[in-house]
Amino acid sequence: MTDRMCSLKELYKIGRGPSSSHTIGPEKACLYMKERYPAADRFAVTLFGSLAYTAEGHDTTAIVRETLAPIATDIIRDTDAVDLPHPNTMELTAYTDGEALGTARVYSVGGGQIEIEGETLEENRDVYPLHSFAKIADYCEAHGLRLWQYAEQMEGGELFDYLHTVWETMKACVVEGLRQEGTLPGRLQVQRKAKHLYSQNHIDETRETRENRLVCAYAFAVSEQNAAGGRIVTAPTCGASGVLPAVLYYEQQKHGFSDHEICRALATAGIIGNLVKTNASISGAECGCQAEIGTACSMAAAALGELFSMQLGQIEYAAEIALEHHLGLTCDPIYGLVQIPCIERNAVAAMRAINAVSLANFLTNSRKISFDLVVQTMYETGRDLSHRYRETSEGGLAKLYE
Repeated sequence: MTDRMCSLKELYKIGRGPSSSHTIGPEKACLYMKERYPAADRFAVTLFGSLAYTAEGHDTTAIVRETLAPIATDIIRDTDAVDLPHPNTMELTAYTDGEALGTARVYSVGGGQIEIEGETLEENRDVYPLHSFAKIADYCEAHGLRLWQYAEQMEGGELFDYLHTVWETMKACVVEGLRQEGTLPGRLQVQRKAKHLYSQNHIDETRETRENRLVCAYAFAVSEQNAAGGRIVTAPTCGASGVLPAVLYYEQQKHGFSDHEICRALATAGIIGNLVKTNASISGAECGCQAEIGTACSMAAAALGELFSMQLGQIEYAAEIALEHHLGLTCDPIYGLVQIPCIERNAVAAMRAINAVSLANFLTNSRKISFDLVVQTMYETGRDLSHRYRETSEGGLAKLYE
């Protein structure tokens, strides 16, 4: 939770998987230290909380060493620290000739965004003055705006240049993921399934079955690319990066929506994701998988609502349904790898987003729960979850799998 609602450019980050909080965020922290202390001949990096628990499976140690190379780096994993300001906390100290030049305490708060204790980064500035869906909806209705137009008004037309790059990256990830075969890296030896799903075209396949198969194939394609350390877009995180592109890619293929229309949908989805990020969390380490997959599903539902020109209340309802029915979802990656249950969850959430839009289309006028209320509920639910179910690989499937 934060008091700032940043640019959508900070929500949709283009980078390397498999975890935005555990690879993209720490990479940024390391780059910050290298730039600030160019005379350093050694670094010491201490990982706390979830960063420490899943350092190997999430490739945190690898990205830290790679980013700080060729400078020697000592990495310490501290799983005993309590009362951390954020479960993704790291401390970096630069040395020269054995003397400390300076230390930075960094929080990887989700989606690849970092906060540095005692500093305000330019990328973290408040861009959106309204921090609730209710207030944004009132503003849009008063000024005759759709959500994507509100985003454009707040950030300027150049936002859509960036969103076009985001969409091109998402499409390329789907296409590349559908081509790949073999086994994902890591001790689970998970077989890639996207290509197999995509190619299972039976002559008697129903329309509904075909939709499910293709949407799942696209979600698997992106999620498998992420698990392999490929180039993806956080939407809102790496672990949940397959949901939004799967839904949008399927709908573009089916209905012929233009790239410009897709980018409007991305802006609409971005407002939803930003509201969750501002008023709750998109970090699995902080609030469980509901914060990642639940938010991604909510974003995809809102995006689809925009593509179908639904009313603002219908878009809100679709986004609310999508998030509400992920409440309590835990984050329990086996061996700390972003593979099981993460990849399948992307596919399930993509299908659920489509269903949420259909339900919202029929029942909007009878709804009782606002999007703002379900976001608050998700945050409180996440904070109440045992730490074992918040990206530490100490509970759930990660504990019981043999």
